[in-house]
Amino acid sequence: MISTYNIYCDESCHLQHDSSDVMVLGAIKCQDSIKKSIFTKIREIKIKHGLSSWFEIKWTKVSVAKIEFYLDIIECFFNEPALSYRGVVATNKKKLDHTLYNYGDYNLWYYKMYFLLLDPIIDPFGEYRIFIDVKDTQGGPKISKLHEVLCNNIYDFKREVIKDVRQIRSHESEVLQIADLFNGALSYVHRGLYNCPGSNEGKNIIIEQLGKKGLELLKSTKRSEEKFNIFIWVPRGWR
Repeated sequence: MISTYNIYCDESCHLQHDSSDVMVLGAIKCQDSIKKSIFTKIREIKIKHGLSSWFEIKWTKVSVAKIEFYLDIIECFFNEPALSYRGVVATNKKKLDHTLYNYGDYNLWYYKMYFLLLDPIIDPFGEYRIFIDVKDTQGGPKISKLHEVLCNNIYDFKREVIKDVRQIRSHESEVLQIADLFNGALSYVHRGLYNCPGSNEGKNIIIEQLGKKGLELLKSTKRSEEKFNIFIWVPRGWR
């Protein structure tokens, strides 16, 4: 029997001319048959902490006042075998020479990074639906092209493996919101904001909690790491 998976993707600092020299792409994979039960668990955690069941988990909302809630969300992820995360951290974004390597097209590099994100977690013998957080009004054509690129890479010309790639809004999926949380932690560390003067104490605590799980956010994991997989991409010449 073919297993069907949903992959929820989020992006941090993904625009070419934003203020960050680091871009983070993150994806959480979840078997479709149990997604509803996972959504329910997460909503129960929200209610336990006196929050609305529709409260949106976001890195930008992290604070000491809600730290116990966010720590429970992290525990929920690590205790749930059906959930896994992969994050790609692209460094030195502002120093890239797209003319030399990407035919002058920033979007081509963006698709390459998405390929690096998704390729290790897509099995040609499964079925996948990929959901990407809406970031801007230009997303539609980019998502269509991304679907084409991903399918062509695995010779899935009839789209029997990667069934769909579409945009959703983050409030529609608790699992997507967890991807935002982990992306934010990776970005915070790689931008040098962790434990620096004026840093957010709640965010520092989350990063410390991930460290207690054995994670070194500044390093790539093995490609085969399944639960929390990290790949640090460094441009040629900057290694």
